[in-house]
Amino acid sequence: MDRRELFGSLFSSKEKEKKQSVVRPPYFVDEDSFLKECIECDGICSTFCEENIIVIQENKTPKLEFSKSGCTYCDECAKACPSDVLKVEYKKNIPQKIEIDILKCMSWHDTMCFSCKDPCLEDAIEFLGMFRPSIVDDKCTSCGFCISRCPTQAIIIKD
Repeated sequence: MDRRELFGSLFSSKEKEKKQSVVRPPYFVDEDSFLKECIECDGICSTFCEENIIVIQENKTPKLEFSKSGCTYCDECAKACPSDVLKVEYKKNIPQKIEIDILKCMSWHDTMCFSCKDPCLEDAIEFLGMFRPSIVDDKCTSCGFCISRCPTQAIIIKD
């Protein structure tokens, strides 16, 4: 059993069930285009995702699910999109903000944990000494890698 499984098992599954906003792949201009165009598609974008984080919802629109991994901004979903809802030239950072819930974070409670910092590709998580992590908004791309690695689900998405 690794560190993530150990600490994750200590917290109830109800915490994981909190409703989150729909996070879209970072290659679109208009949110409405998902509802107009994606209903005719078979979710091709999800099959091209390197990290397997694109999930096709019941309404046939794609969303990003950060429970297992994060977005590498590889462009593959946009290249595969047959209806041009997702296009490489629309590429931008994921607009949702990532935050650390200090009440759930082990480091904020004097337990050494770098689970969120280690996978951060942009070095957007800084620690005050060995404790008290914070996210540097100017560096954070909201890729979601830190979300899947946090053993206490202390990292959340805000609109």
